[in-house]
Amino acid sequence: MPKITLYQFEECPFCAKVRLFLTEMKLPFTTVTVAPNRDDPQRKELAQKSGVPTVPVVSIDGKYIGDSQKIIDYFLKKTKKENKK
Repeated sequence: MPKITLYQFEECPFCAKVRLFLTEMKLPFTTVTVAPNRDDPQRKELAQKSGVPTVPVVSIDGKYIGDSQKIIDYFLKKTKKENKK
């Protein structure tokens, strides 16, 4: 099982969408609440790794994906592949 970390704001509706999706898919994940300030060093690092300056961002075994729909699409595609095996 890959290690999933969700970088987020608690009040962010897009982050809530990803949290709900991961929970419904029964994918274990940890959350890290990041600073709302885009000049924060952690936010800058996440933007560099994910290619997007916003949250949510997920880390899956060292791979970073930003944007709630891209995150959901990634897991749907991965699940679909695993179900075909």
